[in-house]
Amino acid sequence: MSDLHVIIAGGGPGGLALAQGLRRAGIGVAVHEKDPTPGFRNQGYRIRINSDGITALKAVLTPQAYEVFVATAGTPGARTDVFDHQLGLLHAQELPLVPGLPGGGHLAVNRMTLRQILLSDLEKGVRCGCRLTRYEINRSGTVTAHSADGTSATGDVLVGADGVNSATRKQYLPQAQVIDAGLRLLCGKVPLAGGTARDRFPSELLGLWTTIAGLSRRFVGLAPVRYREPMRRLTARLAPDLVLTKDTDCLACVFGARREPLPCTVDKLFTKSGTELQALTLSLLEGWHPLLMEIVSRQEPASIFPVAVRTSVPVGVWETSAVTLLGDAVHVMSPAIGVGANTALRDARVLTSRLVQAACGAPLITALRAYESEMIDCLRRRARIGRPRPPPGRPGPAALPSTVGAARLGTHPHADV
Repeated sequence: MSDLHVIIAGGGPGGLALAQGLRRAGIGVAVHEKDPTPGFRNQGYRIRINSDGITALKAVLTPQAYEVFVATAGTPGARTDVFDHQLGLLHAQELPLVPGLPGGGHLAVNRMTLRQILLSDLEKGVRCGCRLTRYEINRSGTVTAHSADGTSATGDVLVGADGVNSATRKQYLPQAQVIDAGLRLLCGKVPLAGGTARDRFPSELLGLWTTIAGLSRRFVGLAPVRYREPMRRLTARLAPDLVLTKDTDCLACVFGARREPLPCTVDKLFTKSGTELQALTLSLLEGWHPLLMEIVSRQEPASIFPVAVRTSVPVGVWETSAVTLLGDAVHVMSPAIGVGANTALRDARVLTSRLVQAACGAPLITALRAYESEMIDCLRRRARIGRPRPPPGRPGPAALPSTVGAARLGTHPHADV
C-alpha cells in the first residue's frame, strides 16, 4: 500500500467512486459522510449513466462490482423525444451509440442500487455522521479535516466531494458562489410492476428520457427503470456477499416549473407532504393530456419530493494546494442537462489516475493541478466557452464556467431523479 493518504469529504457517487478507485490502487482513503447512515435520506430513484459514467465506473470498480452494475442497469435505448402537452410529437431524437459500451453508452439505474454497489467493500473506510466543518493545511503540507462532532483526521490530500453546500468549497474558494436557478422540480415514481400501468403507457413515452413541454415553461419528464433479472437472483449469481435493496420496475416522473407561478415559497414547498405535492402538480397540469394526468395521479405520494435547482457562478483562477474539489462541490449542474453525476464520476476517474501518479513518485501538487486543469477543460468544452489566459504568476486552472444558463432551464429538461 502507498504511503499517500486521502481524506474524502462526502459520500455521494463521485466521492465513493474516488474511494473505490484509490482502494483498488492500494492508496489509503477515508470517506467522511455527514449522513448518519448510507440510506438516511431520499436521494432519488433513477439516474442516467452515460458513456463518461460507464467508463469511469469500469475504471474504478472491481470487475465483479462493475459486472453487478451493468447487470442491474436498464437499457432503455437512446431516444429522447419531446412532446407538447397534448402528446403531439415536437422533436424526435436518437442519441448516438457508443460502440463497446453496455447499452451503447446509455444506461438507467436506480440511485440506491448504484450507491450500494459503490459502498461495497468500503464499509471500514466510510465514517457516517461525520460532517466536515473546516480544515487547516499544516506546515508539513498535510491537511487536517475537522468535523462537527469534534473529531479530526489528517491526510496528504483533502478532496471536497461534499456536494452543493460544500463546506470545503466555502473555505477553499469562498468566491465560488452557487445561486438559485429559479427552477423547481417535483420528483416521484410510478410503479410499473404487475403490468397494469405499463400496459397503459405507450412505448413512445418510455425511452431514455421523454419530455412533455407545456406553456409557461412547465414540463413533465419521464424515464423508466427496468430490471432484466430479479435482484436476489442476480446477486446470488454474481456477488453473493453484496446485499442490494430489493427494487421493482418504475417510471421516474418529474414535474418542472419556474418558481414564479408556484403558489408558495421554496421554504413552504419543502414542508408539504407528498400528497400535497401531487395535488399541486395536478393543479398546474390542468388541461394537459388525460394520460399525463393519469401518470402523475399514479405516483406513489410517499415518493414525491421537491428540488430547488441551483447552479454555479463562474470563478477566477485558484492556486492548487493539497485541497481539491470534485463534482457538485465545484461545478453544480442543473438536472436540465442530466450530466451532473456522470461528470462527478468522470472527475473521480481522472483524480484517481492523477493520485496514482503521485503515489508512484510524481509531485503531489503537479498531479492535483493536472486533475483540476483537465476538469476545467472538460467543463469548458461542454459549455462551449473559450479558455481565457490566466493572470501572470498565478498557477492553476483558469475560470470555471457556469454549467448551465438560467435562460436554458426548462428548454431541455433532461433531469435525472
